[in-house]
Amino acid sequence: MPAKKRKAPNGNAATAEPGPEATSTGTNTAPSTDGEQNPAFVLSKPLSVGYEDRQIPELKSPHDVLVRIRWTGICGSDVHYWQHGKIGPFVVEAPMVLGHESSGTIHSVGSSVTTLQPGDAVAIEPGVPCRRCVPCKSGHYNLCPLMAFAATPPYDGTLTKYYSVPKDFCYKLPEGMTLEEGAVVEPLAVAVHVVRQANVRPGQTCVVFGAGPVGLLICAVCKAFGASKIISVDINEERLAFAQEYAATGQFRTQKGDTPMQSGEKLVKECGFEDLGGADVAIDATGAEPCISAAIHCLRRGGTYVQAGMGRDECTFPIMAACTKELDVKGSFRYGSGDYKLAVELVGSGKIDVKRLVTGKVGFKEAEKAFEDVKAGKGIKILIAGPE
Repeated sequence: MPAKKRKAPNGNAATAEPGPEATSTGTNTAPSTDGEQNPAFVLSKPLSVGYEDRQIPELKSPHDVLVRIRWTGICGSDVHYWQHGKIGPFVVEAPMVLGHESSGTIHSVGSSVTTLQPGDAVAIEPGVPCRRCVPCKSGHYNLCPLMAFAATPPYDGTLTKYYSVPKDFCYKLPEGMTLEEGAVVEPLAVAVHVVRQANVRPGQTCVVFGAGPVGLLICAVCKAFGASKIISVDINEERLAFAQEYAATGQFRTQKGDTPMQSGEKLVKECGFEDLGGADVAIDATGAEPCISAAIHCLRRGGTYVQAGMGRDECTFPIMAACTKELDVKGSFRYGSGDYKLAVELVGSGKIDVKRLVTGKVGFKEAEKAFEDVKAGKGIKILIAGPE
């Protein structure tokens, strides 16, 4: 069932006309934005994007902050909306600002904000939950049915000059961490959540299907969590080579014509898991049915499987193997409590290097080129600069 729609608490809803910057919340501001425009990169319908001037979002709560967007990364969901105008039940029915992987600097803060001040560099967590439902109250706010998530209809995204967000969804970057690195915190937080779902512990063996940006970051988080062996699985030799250089300890290339069971069995044999009966943890970051099945088949009895990649609504699943091995099978969706904070700390401490994943940067007026490059599979992570 699609999530219920509600007005975004940050004033960035695509269905609402944002007002001018508010003063009723007692904001503490940097130099005034009076008369300045708020350019935004907007999707009107599939394959139809352009630039619009939007009003600067108002701070509707004394706990809100206004962020000057500096860098935004592009991921597969952004490209899917650009290409098709929808993802599952979420359909673009009105012009929507794209983007959700962003960093920036604080422009102004509400009167109750004491932890941030104008000029601070921050990473933005782009989904704001209702804070009142059962998932929110039980500590799983990423499962909130009323989540207002950037660039998910009807909510506007972050490819704009100014974006308002509650203070607790902005994470101050530690000294030495760049704003470019801050823009990669969002996919890293996804990886953190996945690896925490898998409960990866020191000394464990992990297999990660998919060597795209999230798959690579999952390998990096597994390494940071102490996994002793991390196998990256893909069909692209170049990406496999990068994965092993970046964070994986080994690689496995699936062969055309092999069944998923054959792939899983070959992986166990070729990657040195035979004595263990398989890997401790398998994570699929592709959403592809053959990878899902192969991941189940490469696990040891009592192992853990986590689904990170989103694919078709339904697929054939090796349920007999999952049952007879008594596997712990879990899903993973976005990020939850503590994931963003940990992602920032992993980068700030030097345990994970995200700079190596940034393979391209474009100016704000060349934003569509970034979408084209991601669709074409060029590079790993491409960033779009914020408007001047």
